[in-house]
Amino acid sequence: MTTVHKTSDRPAPKLTDPLRFPSGASAPVRTKRAFVLVLLTLFIPGSAQIVAGNRQLGRLALRVTLAVWAVAVLAIFLALVDRSAVLSIVTHPVASLVVIVVLVALAVGWGLLFLNTLRIIRPTLLAPGMRPIVAVVVVCSTVLASGSLGYMAYVLNVSRNAIGSIFDAGPAMTPVDGRYNFLMMGGDAGSDRTGRRPDSLSVISVDAKTGASAIISVPRNLQNAQFSEQSPMRKIYPDGYNCGDECLINAVNTEVTNKYQDLYPGVADPGAQATLEAVSGTLGISVQAYVLVDMDGFAKLIDAMGGIRIKAGGWVPISGPTIDEANGIHGMPDGWIAAGDQHLNGFQALWYGRSREFVDDYARISRQQCVQQAMLKQLDPATLLTKFEDIANAGTKVVESNISSGQLGSFVDLALKSKNKAVKRMTIGPPDFDAAFSTTPDFDVIHSKVHDLLGSAGAAPQAAATPHADGAVTASAASPQTLRVALANAPANAPKQAVPKQVASDFTPVTTTPDGTPITVELLNGLKAQGDEQGIRNLVATNGQCAPL
Repeated sequence: MTTVHKTSDRPAPKLTDPLRFPSGASAPVRTKRAFVLVLLTLFIPGSAQIVAGNRQLGRLALRVTLAVWAVAVLAIFLALVDRSAVLSIVTHPVASLVVIVVLVALAVGWGLLFLNTLRIIRPTLLAPGMRPIVAVVVVCSTVLASGSLGYMAYVLNVSRNAIGSIFDAGPAMTPVDGRYNFLMMGGDAGSDRTGRRPDSLSVISVDAKTGASAIISVPRNLQNAQFSEQSPMRKIYPDGYNCGDECLINAVNTEVTNKYQDLYPGVADPGAQATLEAVSGTLGISVQAYVLVDMDGFAKLIDAMGGIRIKAGGWVPISGPTIDEANGIHGMPDGWIAAGDQHLNGFQALWYGRSREFVDDYARISRQQCVQQAMLKQLDPATLLTKFEDIANAGTKVVESNISSGQLGSFVDLALKSKNKAVKRMTIGPPDFDAAFSTTPDFDVIHSKVHDLLGSAGAAPQAAATPHADGAVTASAASPQTLRVALANAPANAPKQAVPKQVASDFTPVTTTPDGTPITVELLNGLKAQGDEQGIRNLVATNGQCAPL
């Protein structure tokens, strides 16, 4: 009886195939095979297993690879057509957690594929001199691939934790009259204080579509601030915050924190919310959210960024202790920030934005606006990538906000749009109003000028400055000479106003005395030692001029 053996149609494996059976290959071919397998795992994860290892594992890995590529292409497409959607995903607390888990899983899986590839290579078959080289290449490729994904997951997790610490989980806001208005407050907090008394108040208004922005600064000593119609504080002060000379707008935060928290049930920071309502009513706009910056922690944020670069118009003192409270006179300055191009660290930037010795509050406000612009301008992707953890950690110690974390993506997109656009600036005080205006403000005039400013922010430049019927002057992109002529022809009793205003950056820093002597630390300190306060005022009078570099 003859036994018939059934033969398979599948061809017998070629034992000479160097990819699957390297033992019969020459040493150079084995080395070439090793590098090819590493490159396949690096650029097409799973393909090395298909051609030379476990095909089932390879097919699974390759499916994952193709899926990741498809998601990456989709993300790039979305970033091109709807950047805010992608940003919203990576800033959303739940969505970002899912992305983090996926990135960690991919990093671990890719690392395991490299280990499997090393097993497939069979280093013992390689020439002794090539074994450490191949091992180093595998390790470097693993670090490059898995390490990159792991670092992305780490950065996203740091960002997620920072967002959770700083921002609110409340509902998203909608633009009002096509704009988002954010109140920026800078103040000092301490264990001996209840609530902050902000040293700086400014509204950053951003067009919801174009990103065109404007900064409106409100002096901390503004009196009779008006609360918005919906504010609970309007019942306490229906005619404005008019309880005396001490009732300045920067005192609202402390008073509400100490006396009227019950008017704001469920509000995390009643003092900040009441200040927002006071600024809204004063400017005649709806301010939707606030960002409160602790000024002492602010220095850490600047340091984390690597400092900021500005052009300073005049010397700014780092003030020593106060020796005459009534007249605001300090002792010998602890240092000076010179006029000209400067790279400021956190400590210097803090003093540059807060110092008001020898000048008035309005010079300080101009410098604060300049510091804000410098931070926005210089917080570029390279800085974020290299200093991200330090910036995020500093931010959690510096910033408090009621902005919804779920809306951060759209706001980051707006910030990117506005990054290279000119910023309009206005101050409710000099140089846009008389110095006494903040003591007896005309709120109808403020509302009108704010409306003009925001209506023109991002509009096409005009040919010249135009006098209004009330004698005020609206400045656009007119030349400085045209603006000076228009202002000179305005009636003498007109409000000192140039709206909308864009601060020029072509000023010349004052670095010498009128007779040409260089201004130095020794000269300024010498005048201070002589008690010549006015002499110093004359030399540093231009320190409100500032432009970001």
